[in-house]
Amino acid sequence: MTLPPVSANLSPRSVQLMKKAQELETSFLSEMLSYSGLDGQTGAFCGGIGEGQFASFLRDAQAKAMVEKGGLGLAHNIFQSLARRDVAKS
Repeated sequence: MTLPPVSANLSPRSVQLMKKAQELETSFLSEMLSYSGLDGQTGAFCGGIGEGQFASFLRDAQAKAMVEKGGLGLAHNIFQSLARRDVAKS
């Protein structure tokens, strides 16, 4: 399931909600990637202390790319929940 582009026929409020939903899914995926062992390497061929310090940037970029390609579908579900909440408030 691929998300529509953030600006595709959405109201300004919906664009905001979609961006926040995608950010939340990106954060979730980044955290899950850290537990999957993509934290950096250990051993003779590791990148040293610099690799450990910058591994989070790589994970964040990988998570963002995953979300841009459709991710797990969490952003879509989160967006729908937020949109329903906005309608209920109105």
